[in-house]
Amino acid sequence: MNEHLEVGQVLQGKVTGLQPYGAFVSLTEEVQGLVHISEITHGYVKDIHEHLAVGDEVTVKILNIDEDKGKYSLSIRATVEPPKKQPKKEQPAKSFQQDNTDAGFNTLKDKLQDWISQSKEREQTFKK
Repeated sequence: MNEHLEVGQVLQGKVTGLQPYGAFVSLTEEVQGLVHISEITHGYVKDIHEHLAVGDEVTVKILNIDEDKGKYSLSIRATVEPPKKQPKKEQPAKSFQQDNTDAGFNTLKDKLQDWISQSKEREQTFKK
């Protein structure tokens, strides 16, 4: 098809159409590719119209070329550095203390004797 376009190449394109699943971008007069919605930006994109409009000039990277079908998979996200992660605040380590109160969950060991007793009582009831 077009031998001057290669996977990994970064170039300018123009948004020619928007769909809920992605944006169509014209690379040359003959070649148009698709930027899937997941490749628009870093993070979640709910509505593609909040990020792009028809006629926008965008920088894209060619992710894949299917010569047989003439399909070009593009990414805008791959041309932009990901946002820096905010360092998480250090929280003091919580020490585990076993609470011996009756509120909350009991351990299996504590309940096992009760279950055995209940089972024996039921057996006695049904034998009568």
